Amino acid sequence: MNIVAAPKFVALALFALSFAAHADCPFPKAPAAVPDGKSASEAEMISAMAAFKAYNDEVTSFGSCLEDETKAKSAGTAQLMQLKTMQAKKLNAAVEELQAKAKQFNEQVRIFKAR
Repeated sequence: MNIVAAPKFVALALFALSFAAHADCPFPKAPAAVPDGKSASEAEMISAMAAFKAYNDEVTSFGSCLEDETKAKSAGTAQLMQLKTMQAKKLNAAVEELQAKAKQFNEQVRIFKAR
């Protein structure tokens, strides 16, 4: 490797490592669909409930992963504050999505129980 290419290689390697660090905390994926309480079977509702419990656990794990990632960073104060702000936004987005999906599911559970 020549001397001119070495800094480019190091920069590329650092970029790849920083990208990998962000991939360590995958954003939790919500269940694909909420069953219709008017027509869903009891088994479908139970399956959806299990999926939502798993989704809730994924959001909790996501928050823990973001905390661990923040603790592992040894950046300067300004960079650490930026990281914390960015991670707080990610976690808030995950929690807001969870709450919205859970609200939809709970509405369908009420409809299911009422029939």
